[in-house]
Amino acid sequence: MKRHRLNDYLRISDSGHSRFERLYEGYRRFYEDPDDAEPKIIINVPPQNPPSWEEQLADPLLMLAVGLDQIRSHIEIGDDYVPAVRVNFGTAQVAFAFGCEPAFPTNSLPAAGTHVLKKAEDVYRLAKPSLDAGWFGKLREWTDIWLDNLPEGVHIYHPDIQSAFNTAHLVRGNDILTDFYDNPQALEALLTLVTDYMIELVPVLKSHISADKDWFFDWGAMWKGGARISNCTVDLIGPDFYREFVLRHDIRLLKSIGGGRVHCCASSGEVIKGFFANPEITGLDFDAGIHNAWEMAELAPKTVSLVFHINALLGRKNGSE
Repeated sequence: MKRHRLNDYLRISDSGHSRFERLYEGYRRFYEDPDDAEPKIIINVPPQNPPSWEEQLADPLLMLAVGLDQIRSHIEIGDDYVPAVRVNFGTAQVAFAFGCEPAFPTNSLPAAGTHVLKKAEDVYRLAKPSLDAGWFGKLREWTDIWLDNLPEGVHIYHPDIQSAFNTAHLVRGNDILTDFYDNPQALEALLTLVTDYMIELVPVLKSHISADKDWFFDWGAMWKGGARISNCTVDLIGPDFYREFVLRHDIRLLKSIGGGRVHCCASSGEVIKGFFANPEITGLDFDAGIHNAWEMAELAPKTVSLVFHINALLGRKNGSE
C-alpha cells in the first residue's frame, strides 16, 4: 500500500455517526445505570490475507489501514463494535522502557527478549524510566501520524500497558516466582517502581489520544476509567499471593487513573475472583470457555462490565464443556 493520507479511506455516514452516539450511551449505561443496560454483541471477522506484522510494524499508515478495514467489517455487520484503532507494538512496551530488549517472533508483535534483573536485589539500582523510554517515543510519533490521518468519528485506543505484575515478570523473568519466598522486600520494591511509572505514564498516553478523562476505548468497546490492565501471569502465583502482594498495586494504579478494566486469560477462577476486591475495577474480560460466565456474573459488582466469547458461553449453557 502506498503511503498516503487515509482520512477518506473509511467514511462513516451520518446515520452511522448517530448510531455510534447511541452505542456510546449504551456503554455508559453499564456503569451509570446497569439495571437499564442491554448486552452488547461484537462479531469478530478474521481479515483475509492481512499484511504481516513485519510489514505493519514498518509502516504506520499500513497498520492504520488494517485497523480501519476491521472497523469497516463491523459497520457492514452492524454489531456493537465502536470505531477505534490502536497503534499496536505488543505487550512488552513498559518492559522495553525498563530496558528489556525486544525479540521479534515471525509474523508476530514484539516481545521481551531479555530480562533486566539478574538478581532480585538489582531492583534497588533500577531507575524509573523516562516517559519516552523504550518504544514510547516511537509510539508518540506514530500516534501523531494517525491523528493526522484518522477518518471522522474514528478514535484511538490505548496501547497495551499490561499491569504491575505482568511487567515485573518480564523485567525479572521467571525467577520472580521464587522472589515471593526468597526476597519479598525486593519484589515489593519492583512492583512499587513499575506501578509508580505506570501512574505517571497512563495520563500522558491518554492525553495524547483523548480529552475524555472518564472513558476510554479498548477491544472494540467503551469502558469507564483510564485504561485496561492485564493480569495474565498472576495465574502462576495463586489467589493468596495475588491478594497479599499484587492487589494493592492494582488498586493504587486504577485509583490514580479513575478506574479501569482488567483483562485476564488465566485459568484459575479463584485468582480472578480476587480482582473483584479492587474497588476501582469497572470491567473484566475472561475466557468463558474455562470459567463459568454465569457464576462470574453473580460474583461481579453491578457496575463491573463483563466481556467473554458468546460461543463459549452457549457451550456451557447447553451443558457442553
